[in-house]
Parts: sequence; C-alpha cells; structure tokens
Amino acid sequence: MEGRPRIRVFLLLPLPLLLGPAWHAAAQRCPQTCVCDNARRHVSCRHQNLSEVPSAIPELTQRLDLRGNALKVIPPAAFQDLPYLTHLDLRLCQVERVAEGAFRGLGRLLLLNLASNRLSALPQEALAGLGSLRRLELERNVLEELRPGTFGALGALATLNLAHNALVYLPAMAFQGLLRTRWLQLSHNALSVLAPDALAGLPALRRLSLHHNELQALPGPALSQARGLARLELGHNPFTYAGEEDGLALPGLRVLALDHGALQALEPRAFARCPRLHTLDLRGNQLDTLLPLQGPGQLRRLWLQGNPLWCGCQARPLLEWLARARVRSDGACGQPRRLRGEALDALRPSDLRCPGDAAAAEDEEPATARPRGPAGAPGPGDGAAQPCPRACACVAESRHSGCGRRGLRAVPRGFPNDTRLLDLRHNHSPSVPRAAFPGLGQLVSLHLQHCGIAELGAGALAGLGSLLYLYLSDNQLSGLSAAALHGAPRLGYLYLERNRFVQVPGPALRVLPGLFSLHLQDNAVDRLAPGDLAGVQALRWLYLSGNRITQVSPGALGPARELEKLHLDRNQLREVPTGALAGLPGLRELRLSGNPLRALRDGAFQPVGRSLQHLFLNSSGLEQISPGAFLGLGPQLRSLHLQKNQLQALPALPGLSQLELLDLSGNPFRCDCQLLPLHRWLTGLNLRVGATCASPPRARGQRLRAAAAVFEACPGWAAQKAKRTPGARRTHVQRRRRGDEVGKRGHV
Repeated sequence: MEGRPRIRVFLLLPLPLLLGPAWHAAAQRCPQTCVCDNARRHVSCRHQNLSEVPSAIPELTQRLDLRGNALKVIPPAAFQDLPYLTHLDLRLCQVERVAEGAFRGLGRLLLLNLASNRLSALPQEALAGLGSLRRLELERNVLEELRPGTFGALGALATLNLAHNALVYLPAMAFQGLLRTRWLQLSHNALSVLAPDALAGLPALRRLSLHHNELQALPGPALSQARGLARLELGHNPFTYAGEEDGLALPGLRVLALDHGALQALEPRAFARCPRLHTLDLRGNQLDTLLPLQGPGQLRRLWLQGNPLWCGCQARPLLEWLARARVRSDGACGQPRRLRGEALDALRPSDLRCPGDAAAAEDEEPATARPRGPAGAPGPGDGAAQPCPRACACVAESRHSGCGRRGLRAVPRGFPNDTRLLDLRHNHSPSVPRAAFPGLGQLVSLHLQHCGIAELGAGALAGLGSLLYLYLSDNQLSGLSAAALHGAPRLGYLYLERNRFVQVPGPALRVLPGLFSLHLQDNAVDRLAPGDLAGVQALRWLYLSGNRITQVSPGALGPARELEKLHLDRNQLREVPTGALAGLPGLRELRLSGNPLRALRDGAFQPVGRSLQHLFLNSSGLEQISPGAFLGLGPQLRSLHLQKNQLQALPALPGLSQLELLDLSGNPFRCDCQLLPLHRWLTGLNLRVGATCASPPRARGQRLRAAAAVFEACPGWAAQKAKRTPGARRTHVQRRRRGDEVGKRGHV
C-alpha cells in the first residue's frame, strides 16, 4: 500500500449547499414590496413610498435599490444587517437628515448614491464606516456648507459629486482625508469664495469641476493646492480678468476650461506656471484682444469661438504666435466690418490693418455704435425687458453691463437695477462724482481700469452695499479718502496697481473692515509705516510689488494678523524686514525677489518660521547667506527660490526636509571643499535644483549634485561615502582589517 498513489476526490457543491440551510432560507425571504434577484444578490424596492428601510432583506444582498421612496431620515445603523452590500441607491428618497453612524457596518460598500434628496448638511460622523467607498453621489441636494472632517473616513473614495447644491463657500481642509480622490465635482453651486487651503489634502486629484458658480476672480492660491490637477473646469463663472498675480500654479495641468464666462482681459503670463497646458478653452467670453501667451510651451489647442475679436493690426502678434507655436485655434472676427465673421485661422498678418492705414478707413465705425452683446442678449430697441444706456451692452442672463472703449467722459445712467458686473474700462473720466452709480445696490464687480481717473469723489460709491470687487488699476490716482469708499462696506478686493500712490491710503482702508486683498503694485510707495494698515484685520493678501519701498517699520504689518500672502518684490529693501514680520502667525507666502539684499543674516525669517510655505529670494543680488539665515523654517516650507543670485557658496539646509521645489539655478557656485556639505545635502534630495558649478575651471558647467570628483579630495569625503554606501562601508572595513594584519606580521 505504501507505493500506491493516493486518490483525492473533490466534490464541487453549489454555494447554497456549502453555506447550509440557513443561507438557503435567507435567500428565499424577500420583503413584499421588493423584487429580489437571488442569483445576482440584487434587491429592488423602487417607488414603494417606504418610510423606512425594509426588514427581512437577505443578508447576502450586494446591491440594494431604494430610490423613489419617502425615507426622510436615515437612522443610525440602518443597514447593519447587510454587511455584504457593495451598491446602495437612495436617490429621490426625500432624505433630509443622515444620522451619525447611519452607514456603520457597510465596510464593503463601493457606491453610495444620495443624489436628488433634501440634505442641507452632513453631520461629522454621517459617513463613518465607509472605508471602502469608491464613489459618493450627493448632487442635487441643498447642501449649504461643508464641515472639515465630513469626508475624513473615506480614504478610498475616487469620485465625489457635489454638483447642483447651494454651496457658497469652501472652508480650509474641506476635503481632508480624501487621499485617493481623482475627480471632485462642484459645478452648479453658488461658490464665490474658496479658502486658500480649501483643496489641501487631495494629493491624487486629477479633475476638478467648478463650472457654473459665482467666482468673481480666479482663485489661484486655492486651486494651486491641488498640484496634481490635469483637468480644471471653470467655465460659466463671472470673473472678467485673469493674470499672473492670480497665482495659478499647476505644473501638471493639461486642460483648462474658462468658457462662457465674462473674461474681457487675459494677461500673457496668466498661465506661466502651468507649463504642460495643452488645451485652453476660452469660448463664449468677451475678449476683443488677446496677446500671445507666455509660459505654457505645450499649448496646442486654443478655442476662441464666440468672442468679439477685433481683427486689426494689434492682432498680428497673436496670429504670428499661433502659427509659430503650432497652436490650433478657432474663432472669428467680430470687428472691423470688413472682416466680420472671417475665421481667425484663415487670416494672414497682412489682412490686419492699423487705424492709420489708408485702406482702413472703411473699417471705422461711429463712436456711438453699440457693441454687439453675446448671442441672444437683449438690447435697446429689440424688445429688451430692462433699460440699458445708449452705447452700452446689458446682458440679462448674466446680469452684466458694459460700455468699454466707448470714449465716455462720464458714467452713464440707467443700467438695470439687478446688474452685478459693470465694465467701464478704457473710457475717460478724470473724476468720479458723488453717487455715480445710482440704483445698483446688487452690483458685485465694478471695472474702472484705464479711465484716467485722478480723483474718486466723496460718496462716489454711495449705495453700492453689495460691492466686493473694485478695479481702479491703471489710472492717475495719488490718494483715496475714507469718504470716497464709505458706500461700499463689503468691499473685499481693491485693485489700485499702476497708479501714483506714494503711500498706502491707510485712512481710506479703515472703512473697509472686510478687505481681503489689496493690490498696490507698481506705484511709488517708499515705505510702510505703523498705522498704514490700521483697521484691516481681515486682510489676507497684500501686494506691494514694484514700488520704491526702502523700509518696512516694525509694527507696520501688525494690524493685519491674518495676512497669508505678502509681496514685496521689486522694491529697494536692503535687508529682510524681520522685525515687521513679527505678529504674522499665518504668513504662508513671502516674496522679496528683486530687492538689493546682498546678504541674509541669522534668523531673518524666524518670526514666520512656523507658517511660511513659499519663500521667494530670487534675483536679489545675494552674495552671502548666513548658516542660521533660515533658522526656524522647518518641514512646513514647500518652496524656496534662490535662482539668479550671486551665490558662490551656500550652507546645507537639513532642516528643510519637506521641500517640493528648490531653485538654485543661475548662481556662480564655487565647487570646492567649502561646498561639500551642500553637495551631500542635495544628493539626498529627490528634487531638480538647477545648481551648477561656475568654478574651478575643471568643474565649470557640471551639476553640483553630480560633481563628486570635485569633492573626493576634501577631508571627510571617504568617511562620509562609507557611511552612505553599505558596499563602500564593507570595503573600508576590509581594508582596515588587511592593514591591521600587515601591521601584525610586521611585528612578528
């Protein structure tokens, strides 16, 4: 018997028999109001007017469809007897409240559909126990707010749909815990403000849908928190301008949709920090001119259809750039009459005439001609239901009114009372008188750029109680009085760049308790003194780039304790204003580029060491950085910009352990033994830093990190190399042992 092979018999039994009579009985039961497919483990109880989850559902059910009932409340542990559920459909169930722990026990659930209900809030623990959930549908509810931590238990979630709700604000860390979420849908809400950290904690996010909201400006800082984004949808939002100062920095972005908004101006460097941008959708905006875009070198598609493009000689750079960069584009000319309707890609630069050309006379139109609005927009004389001043365009659907570039010398009267955006840019109004905008109590955004304004009179903004955005850029203002701004107490964004200010208009700012962002770039401000920011406790972003500031006094920034972003680049500062930084516990971004700093002393940034995430010191003439210059800056620092300075040496910075970007390019580093600590530190970083050797001659042009041969003769090089490399360490030990043996034989 020992040599005979053993015969094994396997009986393949049906699953019900393996699980026994208990499973078989459970599979046979089914609620009277439901249909049970036991073979597929599906149960459907659709449109039965059920007020609670039915009992007696088979325990092994995997898919449960309860749509179209009247559950109203999902109580705690409502599905605890169904541990095998993978799909749960609760659409159209009139659900008003989800209790804490309602879904506990559903550890295998993959899809939860709560769309088309009446949820106005989600408790903190409402989604607890759903650790395997991959898709959550919350669209078409009435959610008004999201509380940080609501989604903290959904670590496996890939798609979150919050479209068609009533969200107006996204708080910081609103989506904390969603480590694997790739698509976040927030379209068709009423979002007007995104906290700077609203999208933090979404490392896997690739697609973000924010179209059909009420964003009045491009929320660049908030969007840039989702650095892995490949597709961003921002169409159907009413912002009128996009520029580099909006701070959109998305290194992996491929598709950006800004279609059907109110864009009237797009700066060439608006997307300079989106280098991989491939497709840009600008259809259905109000762009009449567009300059070649700088930065997105991989751009291949630019959609412009539905914009009133002016095909004069100023469009030649655009046309030449499109051909040179091989960018495919659409769009047609809106003006002049000679080219109206001509496809942009069918034109040659020679077709675009300048106003002074003799042949261009036929292109000129009367100054009183009314610009055409978007397709379908009503206007005076064509059955419009609301008034609109002559020579202006008033679009009822978007509640936007505009009279740009019409040669106006005074603000027209008679705009619709529900106007939310008013564009008067590129006219000529040296003075704006009292009550210049009567009846516009719903106005949110006012554009007065390039109007030659030298004075904003007392009470000029009277009655503008809803105004959030005031654009006064590119005028002749040298001062602002408190009386001028008294009528706009809710003003949050004030744009004063490229005027003639020689000091911060402190008294005027005191009547703006909600001021969030102040733009004073490219003026003639020479110092920041105590009292300049008194009363601006809510200020988060302060832009003072391109002024003549030589001093920021201690205490000058103190009133703005909530300040998160401070731009002092392109000024005349000779040292870091360390004393002035005290009292700014939340400062995250500091720009000092383009100042004649030359050297950084110990502890230069210590007052903001616990909060600072982005530090810009490029093009500052830096020749020397003290070993303790970055003392206090630690793991929170994400980017450090030191490019284009005069640094020959730099100490190692081991405390900056979480850097995501370090730029050392354009410095004349001297690669000698003094630089060995920096070389060692850079070798351990998984970053491209751009540092190259300028001297000695044998190392010139080599990357500092790879220039190992330069440092081999330095004291401590071999010992450090042995510590880093196990093989080298073993060789070093073996050599030492052989040396000991030779020494012993020599003594014999």
